[in-house]
Amino acid sequence: MLALGLLLNFAGIGLFCWLIFTLAVYALPSFVGLFVFMLALHSGAGVLGAPILGIAAAGTTLAIGQIAFAMTRSVIIRAIIAALFAVPATLAGYQVVFAMSQVGVPSLVWREIFACICAVFIGGTAWTRLTIFPQVRPLDPGRAVGSDPQPVLTAAAHKQ
Repeated sequence: MLALGLLLNFAGIGLFCWLIFTLAVYALPSFVGLFVFMLALHSGAGVLGAPILGIAAAGTTLAIGQIAFAMTRSVIIRAIIAALFAVPATLAGYQVVFAMSQVGVPSLVWREIFACICAVFIGGTAWTRLTIFPQVRPLDPGRAVGSDPQPVLTAAAHKQ
């Protein structure tokens, strides 16, 4: 029974680590959405209007960031956009790791060290996820997006 508990704890910690690294890119839209939600709730938007405004603000922030990153060709502007998304991910990663390390690490100094190191890794992961995937495509006003010419199938291609 003890071995099963250890395996489940290990799987749970692994799941939390995977979630932190996967969702780190969405820290900025989450913060914006939460800010707009709280602002709308305190200004009288109500229980139904505030979540709608928060979700819309988070989605708009994510869409604007992705469109701006995909449309610009300047390396400096891309780095600024990536930093805008990676810095909140780093701060959120620090807070999550610091809070989770209180369970198993009794020393405050080691919790701080562990949280700082993990925050750098989480921020670096968010930075990498933002900068490595999008490829800049040349703008061609005569073609629709994604309408690459299809190769002509020959008889040799059919025989394979």
